Amino acid sequence: MTDLATNVSQPPAAGAAGRSLWATALMRLRRNKAAMASLVILLVYIFAGIFGPMLAPHDYARVYPDFVKVPASLEPYPRMDAVLPAAESTARRARLEARNIELDGNTLRLEATSRREIDPRVTRYFDRSDLFSNTHIVERSADGRSVLLESQVERYRFIFGTDANGRDLFARILISIRISLMIGALATGVALVIGVAYGATAGFLGGRIDNMMMRVVDILYALPFTFFAILLVVFFGRNVVLMFIAVGAVEWLDMARIVRGQTISLRRREFVQAAEALGVSAGGILRRHIIPNTLGPVIIYMTLLIPKVILLESFLSFLGLGVQEPLTSLGVLISEGARNMRAAPYMLLYPSLALTLLLFALNFLGDGLRDALDPKDR
Repeated sequence: MTDLATNVSQPPAAGAAGRSLWATALMRLRRNKAAMASLVILLVYIFAGIFGPMLAPHDYARVYPDFVKVPASLEPYPRMDAVLPAAESTARRARLEARNIELDGNTLRLEATSRREIDPRVTRYFDRSDLFSNTHIVERSADGRSVLLESQVERYRFIFGTDANGRDLFARILISIRISLMIGALATGVALVIGVAYGATAGFLGGRIDNMMMRVVDILYALPFTFFAILLVVFFGRNVVLMFIAVGAVEWLDMARIVRGQTISLRRREFVQAAEALGVSAGGILRRHIIPNTLGPVIIYMTLLIPKVILLESFLSFLGLGVQEPLTSLGVLISEGARNMRAAPYMLLYPSLALTLLLFALNFLGDGLRDALDPKDR
């Protein structure tokens, strides 16, 4: 009796703190290792796109004529066995005859003669090259036909090699990640805002309004996209940001149809009818009940739309309507690598790996978000 009385007299335990639907989704997302790894990879891509071009050892637009299509290597260029032939070739262009060439570390000493008096400005031939810098005359003969030149050998590292124009491929990939992510984010964001609002409104109102709104979508579907892209260039010019905002304003059509179908299946659910019975406005029902319950399919479509826009940009750039030099994107780099695949396979390999990793990360993250936000699994 004493134990029973003691148990009865104890205060009830405090109830467990409730979780919001977003907190529950976040907890479930954290359990998905593939999704979290993909999220880390996407954050690395975003960081590389924002800060990478500023931290890269070379400017993405700088051309090195002496290092065209050099293979990827961790060792600096030029190779030591290539410095002496390059010095002889530069001396011949300056109309000098090289007598003796010595290389001490990164310092080059060259004895040269000429049939006539040597102009002191001959050092400019060496400084114009990517291999030599700070060239100056150390000694000069009395008649001025013999000089001793000293120059510093410039060493460059191209860890991903260079392209067909002699530009650092690593820096080009970093700037292409920035452009591709910016294009994908802008176009997808515009498609998300317009498509979700349009599709949810059409599906919830139904009837003649739904029919009229979807006929507008059908008419826009009939427009040839290539012709529309040419019109965009005519009206907006070659402005990448404005152009792909406009592209996103076309890509919302699929998003609107997906959201409309989900809305039609949700508008007669019990929680929607309960909200209507309580006097909640149509806009409130869309914001609080319809749109949140369509997030799963919407996010999955977003993960497919971003690579679709990236590939679309590559097609437009191939036609000369997209990204213009010296800017580039992953699609443009892959196109250039395909043209030089036999002579320089690394030009295709590294951009392809960068794009493939990005697409895998988007797909795995989309699957994880779908599982976390699916209302049927809560």
